[in-house]
Amino acid sequence: MDTRSELQATVNAMVQPGKGLLAADESGPTIAKRFKTIGLESSEENRRAYRNLLLTTPGLGEFVSGVILYEETLGQKADDGTPFPQLSARNGIVPGIKVDLGKIPLALAPGDEITEGLDGLAKRFVDYKRQGARFAKWRAVYNITASLPSRLAIEANADSLARYAAISQEAGIVPIVEPEVLMDGDHTIGRSAEVTEAVLHEVFNALHRHRVVLEHILLKPSMVLAGAEHAQQSSVADIAAHTVRILKRTVPSAVPGIVFLSGGQSPEEATANLDAMNRLGPLPWNLSFSYGRALQEPPLQAWRGQASNVKDAQAALLKRARLNSAAALGKYDAAQEKN
Repeated sequence: MDTRSELQATVNAMVQPGKGLLAADESGPTIAKRFKTIGLESSEENRRAYRNLLLTTPGLGEFVSGVILYEETLGQKADDGTPFPQLSARNGIVPGIKVDLGKIPLALAPGDEITEGLDGLAKRFVDYKRQGARFAKWRAVYNITASLPSRLAIEANADSLARYAAISQEAGIVPIVEPEVLMDGDHTIGRSAEVTEAVLHEVFNALHRHRVVLEHILLKPSMVLAGAEHAQQSSVADIAAHTVRILKRTVPSAVPGIVFLSGGQSPEEATANLDAMNRLGPLPWNLSFSYGRALQEPPLQAWRGQASNVKDAQAALLKRARLNSAAALGKYDAAQEKN
């Protein structure tokens, strides 16, 4: 299979109506924070056991088409000895890999950040592909204040995202492009919309410059909403209207799928907001989810590191996956939360 056909086959498997992605790619420090909430040590075996719980959930492939793994997880095995990427593929879930190396301060731009990881990326892709990864993810972050992000940060992060995407496609791996406008702060929803529009506009300019094939990427943006510390929190209707308006202004219809990050929203909020957007259709792209905490928080709290709680935790994950699947079709009903 040539590279273009390979990329198209992966996109087709990932972008299916009513299916989204499970983001299980927490870095070492992030998973340690999550485990701390249930009083569990972040040992390699505990991390493996938790990812095993997620990936062996019966029926998950009905609602989830892909899973983003961390480098450690890509090389780990399930309880039965099956490598996690092969286990996922067997269950109809495409395995992917987070490839950026995290964020650092952007030089000469106080308050702005840039993502590392381009050096040696092409060589890393050879190993990731050999282990079974078919798509990748790179996250750029943008802090919002009255003056941030700077023009420099918007341009520098867009260029890194585009370079990563080009290297990824050349390796036959579908890139997920993730420009996250953070919800930290006291900014208005209008300020969030302004920054998101500028960020996405620059990202697609950079993708075009780097000759990235838009039909073979997925976009993973943040939703447009007021900062978490703003006095007036955004309504579901406002979030949907602002987000879809900005996407229509900036994202070419050639992009097959947009999979939102939850970005600190509660599981219920992330589901309701996705549903509201899908009720504004028809839209030129498939709008779905790529949630981490908004899918994992309920199963993590149910599990609490106890083998006896695995089935309850898997039921909690399957419920959230099912509700988000309904939201991706614009068919979510808040009353379903009680079932």
